[in-house]
Amino acid sequence: MSFFSEIESGEPVEMYKLKKAYLEDTFEKKVFLSFGAYRSDEGKPWVLPVVRSLEKILSHDESLNKEYLPTLGLETFSTSATTMLLGLDSPAIIQKRYCGIQSISGTGSLRIGAEFLANMGKKIFYVPNPTWENHKRLFLQAGFEECREYRYWNPTTHRLDFEGLIDDLDKAPQDAVVILHVCAHNPTGADPTPEQWNKIANVVHKRMLFPFFDCAYQGFVTGNVIDDAYSVRLFVSLGFELFCAQSFSKNFGLYNERIGNLTIVVNNPDVIPAIKSQITYIVNGMYFNPPGLCARIVTYVLNNSTMYNQWQDNVRSMSSRLLLMRKQLKEILDHLETPGNWNHLVEHSGFFSYTGLTPIQVEYMVNKYHIYMLTSGRMSITGLNSNNVYYVAKAICEAVSLFPQIL
Repeated sequence: MSFFSEIESGEPVEMYKLKKAYLEDTFEKKVFLSFGAYRSDEGKPWVLPVVRSLEKILSHDESLNKEYLPTLGLETFSTSATTMLLGLDSPAIIQKRYCGIQSISGTGSLRIGAEFLANMGKKIFYVPNPTWENHKRLFLQAGFEECREYRYWNPTTHRLDFEGLIDDLDKAPQDAVVILHVCAHNPTGADPTPEQWNKIANVVHKRMLFPFFDCAYQGFVTGNVIDDAYSVRLFVSLGFELFCAQSFSKNFGLYNERIGNLTIVVNNPDVIPAIKSQITYIVNGMYFNPPGLCARIVTYVLNNSTMYNQWQDNVRSMSSRLLLMRKQLKEILDHLETPGNWNHLVEHSGFFSYTGLTPIQVEYMVNKYHIYMLTSGRMSITGLNSNNVYYVAKAICEAVSLFPQIL
């Protein structure tokens, strides 16, 4: 008899099941379109050249050591990360109404922020429908009592359901926390326009909601990290207090280094020491302190003009390739006279796109073409390349033709 005999197995995660099936598949032309990580046009993981060169520099720096970082991380990193997000001209930066907390990538930043808010008595949080699947789990495990959804995706138009979004948030109770994606919405790839962001800010202010931004893909919409931060910078300029969880997994390619930052913006800088003290307790009971090498890499890049320019070029290179893949996929689908309208593929941005494919169509593509996608129809554009984009388009055309639906 084991102490653990009564433990039940957790529900399998679809993406992990797909990845396992893909790795075990011996078919030569198999394609994996569920990546949450960038791939080169050769279909391989890509270490950013600026990161590779900086790792060599840091490895020979005798002044560095492996001592523990402070509980809240490397302060120069957090200051640099927050400034990158908000901009040097941000009123929060100028008036010193901010602080940054280094954490374990975006997930850790979300978790410590959620636990802090739950400890303050926040009970209800709103997520877009759909959203990154981990949002709900993170906030509920952090102590929130209820998750509610606001409409985000219109499956008929394959675009943002803006009217539904506004209507749902306009009914939210005062003091509820609302999760907002800064840009490159995961999983749909559909973002509000600047005008729509202003209207979202109006309803968040009207209902006295607390905005908690998730920033995992800064730089992957326009190729410009400044332009991609429009939404959160708008909210700060309008006087909101807010949290923003930043991840540097994608735009620095530091996936397994787990580097992130929780940016906190307040109206009164006098409250910052108390906030930091409470988050220190949370971090001490969770992981005690964050890793150092990745923090030094990001800090060095963001504060060295030569490295920063190289990094911007790397980000633009990744963003441009994804835009090209979207364009090529759409053009080939049109050339094949694929049923339906596929304009949404090029209207979306970032790593992902909700294609509109049904579970039956996706299953057909998996079984016949060995193309692995989530049953929701979410496609990871990072898995497309010049060698497989036609193959994928042909599979989509065949699946949609055999199992038609209104697109």
